[in-house]
Amino acid sequence: MAVSARPPEVWSSFFRDRWLPQLAEGGVDVQVLPVFVESRFRPEGALRQTLRMIECAHVLAEGNPDAVALCHDGQQIDEALALGRIALVLALESMPGIDESVELIPTLHRLGVRVASIAHWGRTALADGSGQDGAGSRLTSHGVQALREMERLGMLFDISHLGAAGVAHVLEIAARPVIATHSSARALRDHHRNLTDEQLRGVAAGGGVICVNFLAAFLTEDARSATADHLVDHIEHVASVAGIDHVGLGPDFMREVHEDLTPPCCEGFGYPGIDAAAAIPGLEGPRGLPLVTDALVKRGFSEEEIQKILGANVMRLFRAELGRPAPEGAGEEQPAR
Repeated sequence: MAVSARPPEVWSSFFRDRWLPQLAEGGVDVQVLPVFVESRFRPEGALRQTLRMIECAHVLAEGNPDAVALCHDGQQIDEALALGRIALVLALESMPGIDESVELIPTLHRLGVRVASIAHWGRTALADGSGQDGAGSRLTSHGVQALREMERLGMLFDISHLGAAGVAHVLEIAARPVIATHSSARALRDHHRNLTDEQLRGVAAGGGVICVNFLAAFLTEDARSATADHLVDHIEHVASVAGIDHVGLGPDFMREVHEDLTPPCCEGFGYPGIDAAAAIPGLEGPRGLPLVTDALVKRGFSEEEIQKILGANVMRLFRAELGRPAPEGAGEEQPAR
C-alpha cells in the first residue's frame, strides 16, 4: 500500500530505501505482499487498483533483482533463498476487483497471485467478512466457484477475515489445505477477526497453517498495553489446539503504513473497535521480528518448534501447494451450497 501510493517511477527506490533495510534487520527471507484495495477505490476502481498494485510488485522486484525475487511456487522460493534474496509471494486480501467474475482468477494467477481471500470486513459477491458474522452467511455460489478455481490453479485459499459461517463452509468443502494469513486466537481475545478453537482444529485437520496476527487490538482488549508475551500467549494457544506443525506468523504490520498514508487530520483511521495505531513496543514493523524469537525462547519453545513457527510450517505449505494444479476431478464430489 505504501509503495504503490507513490509515483511508479519511484516504486523500486522507495521499496529499496524504506522497506528492504527493515526486512533485512528483521531476518525476513520470505515476504507475502498483500494487495489490499482501500474503500475509496471500491467498487468502480477496485480492479484498476488491484492491477496497479500487482504491477507495483513486479516493478519493485525487477528494480531490485539482487535483493528480492517474485516467486510463483516453492521451487522458485528455494532458488531465491539459495541466492540470498528475499522471496516475495503475491496475495490478494479480498477480491473487490473480481466481484462475480470468477473467470478472472486465472488472469490474476497468470500475473503471479498465489494466495487470496474472498472477503474483508464487509459483504462481497463471494462471501461475508467477519464484520458481518451476525448474518450467518456461507459462501455464495460464486464464492464456492472461486474456491474451486483457486484449488484447481494451486492458489492458497486464505480464511483470515472470512465470516464464521463462511469459514465453516470452506472447511466443510475444501479439497486442499487452507491458510489463515493473519488470525489470532478467539479463546484469548474475543474478537470476530480471531479464530475459535474449533476453527483452528479444522484448519489443522486439512493440513493448513494459522499465522498469528501481531496487531495489538487482536491480542488483548487493552491494545495500548500489549506486549510480546500477549503475542506468545496466542502462538502457544494455537500450537496447543492445532498442533505445533500448524502455527506460523502473520504480523499484519499496519502502523507505519497508516502513519505514512494517513493525514494528521484523520488520526482515528481504522475499523470499528480497532486501535490501528497500537502496537507491541518494538514490533511496530519487520525490523523487530527478532524480539519474537527471544520471547519464544524465554517461553521454553525448543529450537525445532521455533523454526516451525518462524516459517518452516508455512514453507511446507508453500512447497506443497503453490502453483501445483489440483488432481483431475479434485473437489467435484463436494456440492456447492
